[in-house]
Amino acid sequence: MARRPDLVGLTVLAMLSLRPAHPYELHRFIVDTHKDYVTGLPRSLYHAVEKLAGQELIVPVETSRQGRRPERTVYQITGEGRRELATRLRSLLESPGAERRTFTAAVSLMGVLPVPDALRSLQTRAASLEGALAGLNAHLDALRASGLPEVLTVELDYERTLSEAELAWVRRLVTRLESGELTWSATLNEGLLAEVLDEPG
Repeated sequence: MARRPDLVGLTVLAMLSLRPAHPYELHRFIVDTHKDYVTGLPRSLYHAVEKLAGQELIVPVETSRQGRRPERTVYQITGEGRRELATRLRSLLESPGAERRTFTAAVSLMGVLPVPDALRSLQTRAASLEGALAGLNAHLDALRASGLPEVLTVELDYERTLSEAELAWVRRLVTRLESGELTWSATLNEGLLAEVLDEPG
């Protein structure tokens, strides 16, 4: 069984690729931007930060305390962390899987990739979906030809419908990226998210 992707860790890497931050800021960002695929907060977030630091994908750069607030450690992403983020994100964008929540997470974070990288990954996903749909259609045709009652294959038709809808959506997104209708800077910069990440006062 394939290991489920670490969506919390992926999100931490993506946010720290924009600017250094402490876990409380990351928590606020996840909540304020409705990254609902991240579950188990705040425990899962602190666990992800600890794990990423242990792997040296992020490093502590500052520890401070304001008034009676708990001590806060600011982390920044390392060069290896940036490479790992890009690799993980491209893989999730490219590879269709049973867990649709994973693709939702990848799409929500794809702005940390350069546009050409995101475009290539989505084109790869579209090709994979096309191949999977061709195979599923052939399988359904063979089952029908064998005389199997349709009620026994209705779940395959449901899967086909979901995959067709996803393929249509990915194709529209690819078209928008190719035409320049949807674009972003080489990687999103910290100014775009400062309003969310910066604490008031």
